[in-house]
Amino acid sequence: MATKETKHLEQVDKHFEKVDKLREKFMDSFVDYWQHYSSWGSWQFWFLLVMAVAPLVILYFFIDRKKAMHIGFFGFNVHVWASKLDEIAIAIDLWDYKYKIIPYLQSIAALDASFFPVSFMLLYQWTLNYKKNYYIYATGLCVFFAFLFKPALVAFGIFHIHKGVHYWYLLFAYIIVMLVSKWITNIFIHLEEEPKNPIVNVVEQEESENPIMSEPEQDE
Repeated sequence: MATKETKHLEQVDKHFEKVDKLREKFMDSFVDYWQHYSSWGSWQFWFLLVMAVAPLVILYFFIDRKKAMHIGFFGFNVHVWASKLDEIAIAIDLWDYKYKIIPYLQSIAALDASFFPVSFMLLYQWTLNYKKNYYIYATGLCVFFAFLFKPALVAFGIFHIHKGVHYWYLLFAYIIVMLVSKWITNIFIHLEEEPKNPIVNVVEQEESENPIMSEPEQDE
C-alpha cells in the first residue's frame, strides 16, 4: 500500500509540475504580448486606466457618507462576484480581454474593480435615498452593460467573445451579481439590526423562565 501511495504521489507531482511549467510559459508569453500591444504605448491602456480611476473619483464626491459602510459593503460584493464570474468565464474560454492594465490579473481590473462596482453602488444609493425598487433599476443597468456597453468594448477590440457566446449570457451573469450582492448585503444589514444572536436570546429567555435556585445557607 505504501508503494502504491508513493507512486501515486510521484505521478501527482510530475503532472502538477508539467501544468506549472505550462502556466509559467503562458504567463511569460502573455506578458510579452502585453508589453508589445497592451501597455502604456496603446490607447486602450489609457482608456482602461481612465475607466479604473474616474469612477473612484466620482464615488469619492457623490457617495452618501452616512451610508458609506453600507454602500461600500454592497460594492465590494459586486466586485467579488463580478470578478469570480469573469475568471470562470475566461478559464473555460467563453470570453476574454485583449487589453489589460495589469497583465498578471486574469480579469480586467478597470471593469471588475472600479467601473461596474461604482455604477451599481451609485444606483443602489439612489434607490435607497429615493425609495425606488432596486431590482427594477438594477436590471435595467444589467441590460445596459450586456447589450450596449459590452458590444461597444467588442467594437473597440477590448472584449472578445468565444464559442458563439451570446450577450444573453452576459445579462444572466450580471443579474446573478446584482441579486447575490443585494441578498448578502440584506443578510448583514439584518444581522446588524438584530440586537443579539437568536441563540443567545433563547438561552437568556430560558434562564429567565427557569432561574437557578440559590444554594441554601449553611447552618452555623
